[in-house]
Amino acid sequence: MLHAARRLPLSGKIGLAIVLFWLMVALIGPFIAPYTPGAFVSEEVFAGSSGKFWFGSDFLGRDVLSRLLVGARFTVGLSVLAATLACATGTGLALTAAVGPRWVDELLSRAMDTMISIPGKVFALVMVAAFGSSLMLLTLIVAITYVPGNFRIARSLAVGLARLDYVEVARARGEGRLHLALVEMLPNMIRPLFADIGLRFVFIVLLLSGLSFLGLGLQPPDADLGSLVRENVSGLGEGALAVLVPALAIASLTVSVNLLIDAATQGKAR
Repeated sequence: MLHAARRLPLSGKIGLAIVLFWLMVALIGPFIAPYTPGAFVSEEVFAGSSGKFWFGSDFLGRDVLSRLLVGARFTVGLSVLAATLACATGTGLALTAAVGPRWVDELLSRAMDTMISIPGKVFALVMVAAFGSSLMLLTLIVAITYVPGNFRIARSLAVGLARLDYVEVARARGEGRLHLALVEMLPNMIRPLFADIGLRFVFIVLLLSGLSFLGLGLQPPDADLGSLVRENVSGLGEGALAVLVPALAIASLTVSVNLLIDAATQGKAR
């Protein structure tokens, strides 16, 4: 892994460093927060940066840094979980379609075509408005939104592999469909799927942040990075740090993942 990291171009190394930073923040952020995230610790709302409050205070006098460290855990954690669920489900259905009977492939493909024809953000908004936005429901809704996109990519890979000689040989010697899918085909799909899961992660971060900004994401007292932007947007003129810091956090997270994916895929292409 270290050898692969050294081979990355400068943009990839920068992306990797920022991604690792946010992963570390998500893991240990709540434990190193200087204040309790919900505590009113400043007598002045939208206070500027100071030695006591590095990023100032928010609209209720809470420490922005502490809330950022906790909010990053929700944004990164939920996005990783939702992206993993989406890609695992999409890839599993794609392998089923590739090794199963033709009618299974047709049924799954038409179902996914139907789902993908619905704009993802509209689907998520309707589902969240209908069923609520608890942590589990929000994760499932966002994951379902991105299953069809992953299915199409994974199916194209699986169908191509299913025609190769080594898979035909395994089929001829009597290997079952589960063996063909998990042993013969899936290992050769891992690298492209890792790139796809990175892209899904970026899309999900932006979708979750957008839902939170509209008030349909995490509900108080929980808050992710999108919620931090929404709740402080009224103080943009007097307490810009409370808005800009979480917004820049979202931007740095998504851009760094894109830089890392681009660098990794270019390296494999060479």
